[in-house]
Amino acid sequence: MASTLLKRNDKALSFDPKRPPWQERPSLLQQAIKSLVLILFSLSILLPILLVVSTSLADNEQIVEAGGFVLWPERPNLDAYITIFKGPLVLQSLGVSLFITSVGTVLALFVTITMAYATSRPVLFGRPIVIAVLFTLLFTPGLIPSFLMIRQLGLLDSLWSLILPGVFAAFNFVVMRAFFMNIPGELIESARIDGATDWQILWRIVVPLSKAVIAVVGLFYAVSFWNSFFNALLYINDQSKWPIQLLLRNFVVQSSGAAEQLGISTTAPPQSIQMAVVVVALVPILMVYPFLQRHFTKGVITGAVKG
Repeated sequence: MASTLLKRNDKALSFDPKRPPWQERPSLLQQAIKSLVLILFSLSILLPILLVVSTSLADNEQIVEAGGFVLWPERPNLDAYITIFKGPLVLQSLGVSLFITSVGTVLALFVTITMAYATSRPVLFGRPIVIAVLFTLLFTPGLIPSFLMIRQLGLLDSLWSLILPGVFAAFNFVVMRAFFMNIPGELIESARIDGATDWQILWRIVVPLSKAVIAVVGLFYAVSFWNSFFNALLYINDQSKWPIQLLLRNFVVQSSGAAEQLGISTTAPPQSIQMAVVVVALVPILMVYPFLQRHFTKGVITGAVKG
């Protein structure tokens, strides 16, 4: 009798060694609840995007009837898009934003990668640098000191004033350093024994092994540069150097004069013009994300689990 009970208990506690208990297939009710939650979250994200796109395609009569935002345009038209691309202002702003984002992301990745690799190795000066970087997470420079520094460097009304202040982010540095610390030290030591320099080890061994975290950190930097408008509001007076986000901000603040700011007479309603600029500002980042999606899951949990 005792042996029979022991066999039953062993059978009840047994599980597939290749599949951990927390990865067991959930019940039908659990799957239904998870699906419902995911659908609600998806709708909360997709609904505002649908409202923006639909309003940009709607005419003035339907916008007035709907009270400002249209869920589905009954008579869609491209008047708002034709309006914003008639003048040079939107295209200039897109070019400025693309330049700031591309150059800023490349410089930021270079600075972050080199600094994260240097401090991830056991060196004497690594810990003070890490402490100094973490200190910036708690205390950021004030608005007035930042403006005075940019003015003293002669960067007012220069696109570099929108790039240089954002080429290093402490959070991205911490994430990348944690990933580099998980790379086996034996691999680096063997390369050094074979005569490789630190630069060769970094660019030929460490960087190819770190594509996931580099893609995620690069996406973080790109989104930050693309969405930034406050620095442009402070440092840029020349309208031809405005990024697209600052132009969009002015359209939203001066809602009745969107077409007048573009210097174009049009029959498109101001709300449609605003939403059309929003769509144009969203498309570049939305086009980049699918290419980095396969790296995103692996990169965002970097450093969370240590062996």
